[in-house]
Amino acid sequence: MTRPDAAGALWHPSPNTGPRRDGLRPELVVLHYTQMQGALPALTRLCAPEAQVSAHYLIGADGQVWQMVSEAMRAWHAGAGSWRGQEDINSRSIGIELDNDGDSPFAAAQMLALEQLLPGILARWSIPPAGVIAHSDMAPERKSDPGPRFDWRRLARLGLSVWPGPDGDRDAALGLSLTQIGYPAVAPDLRLAAFRLRFRPGHKGPEDSTDRARAAALAALLQK
Repeated sequence: MTRPDAAGALWHPSPNTGPRRDGLRPELVVLHYTQMQGALPALTRLCAPEAQVSAHYLIGADGQVWQMVSEAMRAWHAGAGSWRGQEDINSRSIGIELDNDGDSPFAAAQMLALEQLLPGILARWSIPPAGVIAHSDMAPERKSDPGPRFDWRRLARLGLSVWPGPDGDRDAALGLSLTQIGYPAVAPDLRLAAFRLRFRPGHKGPEDSTDRARAAALAALLQK
């Protein structure tokens, strides 16, 4: 049996795994929500052969962490999509599922458990904070998780993700900035919606100067 990688996680192996393809190794961490009623139903589904889905970790609302797939192996969590021009995100990433119905705030114990789990993952695989992304970032045509209630700014303050600094060029081309950040080449409205979901949650309407300034600031930060 493949040994788990994270100290303190309960080992609950899923059969839905396989080798990472083409010698790839983790360079991303993709965060999801389960959109189910409770952690145990989600754990059952992530370990059911017929479901053909899995993740490396599941974090319950109470902070309990389960590991289902060794970090060295490929879990089936991301599906179709890309980031920074690269596809097969499953072979390039660690997947973390958060027990959340998609509408509720993320529990304090759950956020604390995530903040305790991430540093070890990033250190083991030399993943920079910019490599911690949303499922909606890499699949804006299909996904919205972990959604507008997830506190990305909190992770960034701890050095576990990124957040735009002072506003950049308010006249910068938004499409170019989003490409530089990593968003896939999908319809402009879907890319804007994915960016806002993470960096301007709840904002609607046409592209505006704040979108351009924040995206330009983040693109500049990531190019340093």
